[in-house]
Amino acid sequence: MTARQRRRLARGVQYAVIVAVVAVLAAVADWGRIAESFFQFDIAADMFPEVWTSFWNTIVYTLLAFAFGMVVGVPIALMRVSEFAPYRWFATVYVEVFRGLPALLVLFLVGFGVPQAFPGIQYPGGVYGQVAIGLGLTSSAYIAESVRAGIQAVPKGQVEAARSLGMSRTRTMVTVVLPQALRIVVPPLTNELVMLTKDSSLVFVLGVTTATMELSKFARNELTDTANATPLLVGGLLYLLLTIPLGLLARRLENREDHR
Repeated sequence: MTARQRRRLARGVQYAVIVAVVAVLAAVADWGRIAESFFQFDIAADMFPEVWTSFWNTIVYTLLAFAFGMVVGVPIALMRVSEFAPYRWFATVYVEVFRGLPALLVLFLVGFGVPQAFPGIQYPGGVYGQVAIGLGLTSSAYIAESVRAGIQAVPKGQVEAARSLGMSRTRTMVTVVLPQALRIVVPPLTNELVMLTKDSSLVFVLGVTTATMELSKFARNELTDTANATPLLVGGLLYLLLTIPLGLLARRLENREDHR
């Protein structure tokens, strides 16, 4: 057999195995019970329009945390590449700590630890401010590393050319390096936005109300009330309505950057 024939045979075997697995699963599944547990359209219809409040809360939480992460993450990235050693030490510790701590624990610390340590402290926006800071601290560590990688990916010739024109190091970084670095890291930043969308499901630990409830909490409450898994399916589909377009956008940006 030629190499091409062997490749075709191997591909055909793989397709046959996939088809056989799908056929076996379809044959042994209890479709009646699946339909009863996940596809009760009357239960799904009863979730609307109330579910849209949680849907929009999920979007707001994601955007607030991402904005906080960018505001904090970019300066941390600049400190990571600074010539001043204490800045680098602080930024390194910050990144390692908040990348290592689970987002759930950070939310607990922001929501309950800080008020215990500083009685009377008030977060602007209430639970929205807590979410922005709690998820934003974790996000900022990942954003800082992405931006740092983008800064280091900018050709050194760009820096040398700017310095030869008499620009200071700070001006070179702000006007020449950083804009190019941010363009380079747009795809990973989009992926971080997807991760934050899913991490917003942790907001329930802060004790949300009906008006501030996010999507997964709303779906779990409906699951408890109806004793049926259909609300989880609806919640999952609404999450996909957010994350799939963001994933497609990230891949498109990556392809465009590779082409450039």
